[in-house]
This record gives sequence, C-alpha cells and structure tokens, in this order.
Amino acid sequence: MGIVTAVSRSGEYTFTKPVRDAVTLVAGLGVEGDVHSGVTVKHRSRVRRDPTRPNLRQVHLMHAELHDELTGLGFEVAAGQLGENVTTRGVDLLGLPTGTRLRLGPDAVVEVTGLRNPCPQIEAFRTGLLKRVVGRDEDGGVVRRAGVMSVVLVGGVVHPGDAVLVELPAGPHTALQPV
Repeated sequence: MGIVTAVSRSGEYTFTKPVRDAVTLVAGLGVEGDVHSGVTVKHRSRVRRDPTRPNLRQVHLMHAELHDELTGLGFEVAAGQLGENVTTRGVDLLGLPTGTRLRLGPDAVVEVTGLRNPCPQIEAFRTGLLKRVVGRDEDGGVVRRAGVMSVVLVGGVVHPGDAVLVELPAGPHTALQPV
C-alpha cells in the first residue's frame, strides 16, 4: 500500500500543474477541470497526429521518490512541476504491469495504461533534467522514469494522504510501454 502525497491539475496547457487540496476524477474522462481530461487524446502532439484516438493519458501519476532523487542531484522539483496529476509514495509505479488498477482514496479507481514518454519540455523546465528521467539500460534499451499514465474507471475525490491500493491484473503480466 502507498499514499497520495499531492494532487495537481491545470485547466490550461502549462507544463507544471498547481497543487490542489483535492482533485475529482471522472470515469472515462480524467481529472475534472484538467486540460488533458477527455475521451479522446488531449496532448497537443497526439491531437495533431489523430484527434480521434482514445485518451489513454487521462491521469498522470508520478512517484515522489523520483522528486527526492532529482532534488538530491541538484534539481529542485516539487509535486506537479513535471505535469503529474497524482504524486504517490510507496508504490513502484514503473514496475507495475499494464492493466494494474490503483484505488486512490475511498472511491476512485484508475487503470495503468503505460509509461509517460518524457518530452523536451522537461529539459526546458530544468536544463539537464531530461537525461535524468530518460536513460538507457545496460543493453541499450530506453528507460523512461517520468511516471505512468492511466484512465479513470471509477470516479471519486482524491486528497493528499489518501491510500493507494494496488490490484495487479491476472497474469501473464505485460510490461509497461510508452503511451
């Protein structure tokens, strides 16, 4: 079990999202009042490619442990500053398989759809940061560390301090890929 440490949303296309006292997740849409909420894609690059594609990036979750690590490396990064909606602690988000369900607080349930594919805006936010959230493993494969994306299955209000319960899908498990 983990915990929600912060929640964030922005109604405008901004890289960072202001931290809020609570966010409301709406089934099939995402974070109420967030620019990325919707049934179809809302991220500008994806809209340009095909605006009719389903929105698999309704809620962006990031682990607070990444913020801790980046701060230790000299990058001041706080919740919401990398565009995430829900910041967690105590859950290995990047190690979850596709289809994992996360219960956020007493009501909300999201399903993990894949990895966030970090964009150049991260580098514009803090010079040198992009190479800290995207790297290569010993075999040369790309390693993405900027959180996971999800869709809302069951709506509800999410607050900092709420529990995060992990429900793994039935096997076999599929590793997360960028969405």
